[in-house]
Amino acid sequence: MTNDDDKLQVVLCWHMHQPEYRDLRSGEYQLPWTYLHAIKDYVDMAGHLEAHPAARAVVNFAPILLDQLADYCSQLEDYEQHCQALRDPLLAALAEPTLPADAAGRLRLITQCLRANDRRIIERFPVFQRLATMGRALLKQPETLMYTSNQYFVDLVVWYHLGWLAETARRSDGRIRRLQDQQHGYSLHERRQLLQIVRELIGSVIPRFRALAERGQVELAFSPEAHPILPLLLDFNAAREALPAAELPLVAAYPGGEERARWHLSQGLVTFERHFGLRPAGCWPSEGGLSDGTVRLLAEQGIRWCASGESVLRNSLSRQPPGRDAATRTCQHRAYRVGDVPVDCFFRDDGLSDLIGFRYADWHADDAVGNLLHHLEEIARSCTDRRNCVVTIILDGENAWEYYPENAYHFLHQLYEGLSAHATLELTTFSRFLARQPRPQTLPGLVAGSWVYGSFSTWIGDPDKNRGWDLLAEAKHHFDQVQASGRLDPEQLAAAERQLAACEGSDWFWWFGDYNPAASVMDFERLFRLHLSNLYQALGLEPPAYLAQQISQGSGAPAMGGVMRPGQSSGDDA
Repeated sequence: MTNDDDKLQVVLCWHMHQPEYRDLRSGEYQLPWTYLHAIKDYVDMAGHLEAHPAARAVVNFAPILLDQLADYCSQLEDYEQHCQALRDPLLAALAEPTLPADAAGRLRLITQCLRANDRRIIERFPVFQRLATMGRALLKQPETLMYTSNQYFVDLVVWYHLGWLAETARRSDGRIRRLQDQQHGYSLHERRQLLQIVRELIGSVIPRFRALAERGQVELAFSPEAHPILPLLLDFNAAREALPAAELPLVAAYPGGEERARWHLSQGLVTFERHFGLRPAGCWPSEGGLSDGTVRLLAEQGIRWCASGESVLRNSLSRQPPGRDAATRTCQHRAYRVGDVPVDCFFRDDGLSDLIGFRYADWHADDAVGNLLHHLEEIARSCTDRRNCVVTIILDGENAWEYYPENAYHFLHQLYEGLSAHATLELTTFSRFLARQPRPQTLPGLVAGSWVYGSFSTWIGDPDKNRGWDLLAEAKHHFDQVQASGRLDPEQLAAAERQLAACEGSDWFWWFGDYNPAASVMDFERLFRLHLSNLYQALGLEPPAYLAQQISQGSGAPAMGGVMRPGQSSGDDA
């Protein structure tokens, strides 16, 4: 029998994040991805862990996502108890007696209800597929809308939400099965029954993960409050550590960037503790963005571990002085410390993580899990120091599953089953691994970078991305001036700072550039400009006229490298 100390330690780390989709002035949601991923992916990720109590995982939440989940629960409760209007237009379409009667509103509703994976969500259900086919025909010939009954739009909205439901809920909830079996002709009562299911699922997410953490099966971790790129807040020149020729914004630095980085970390901890009732030991910094300065800030907050991409480690090791032991120089499967900073850094095994994220979706679940276990077994066989080694697999906890059959139900079941029962592999968490007191390796310094290519090219360097940073820096300059003037009362200042945080999120800069799908770029850059405009108004200033102009148009090309962002559905390319 294999001693537990001889087993190769494996960490599955699922990162959950969505940017701020609310118009913070009105409270209205501009995009529905937070609640859609909640009722499908966050629920399923909890359900699979609950079904495999011997499994362990790390689950990382962006605080701004937690606040939006709580806000959806609040508005659904207000709707049910006090007849308050829902602040998400797509969710309201499920609940309200009347649907849009005008052509523009109906075309917009059809477009929204086609934003799902054709193969895995729409075509899975023949009724949904027929409705989608009719919708595409209507979009091509909008003059025929006058001949389309209201029942068509009702059924389309119902099936869109049925398609996005978690597989674990679909298999266990008789109400969902009855709605699916009905197929068409849904009444207002049945729509509201589905809304009640949606409410229950959203409301279950935070309590279920809290319960998993309380019984020690899951380690919960956090990201900075609104998911900003901390190394770039600290210093734009961090982009040149991995790419020396990178073009930078016109502005030399982000004003007060170190103070803002500290704010996002400290406020992120406050938000996380408010929702989960515990202080996390670890942090997945936004986009795995690390630099020497970022690690020091994490240490200031008492964070014990963080993680980033494999290429960050490779770049950092390549610049170490010669003469170090070759095995040590190339081993990614262990903890590292940067100088004498007491934060253990783990690095994602990009090959294994990307197999799950991009390759296994079209494989049979047995073959996919068997292949992954084979790779892990090979690592275990070649590892001469298992006590100090850990294989780190990190990916988004929501975006990949839309490409798998039945929301990866079979794959995730087999994954947890296979790893939990394995003779030479052991699922663990970062904190449990550190409790073994492994010997971390030392890095004299980090080459700043992210999980994507080990650089920051996804967020800075492109002309449109740099333009976005210049607009944000200009707004921050005005924020600083107004803050110094003292003309805002504490409540107004807190609202302005919250709006500023929304503007600083990483997602806006991801989407700028000519390689992303045009429809997605339009959505996200419009929301970025809305957040900036709201910030000026929160400061009592008139928004600049240039915020009415589009920054980036995209190209209609596939998302970079097949990487899906929070909120991006494969239907965004349609």
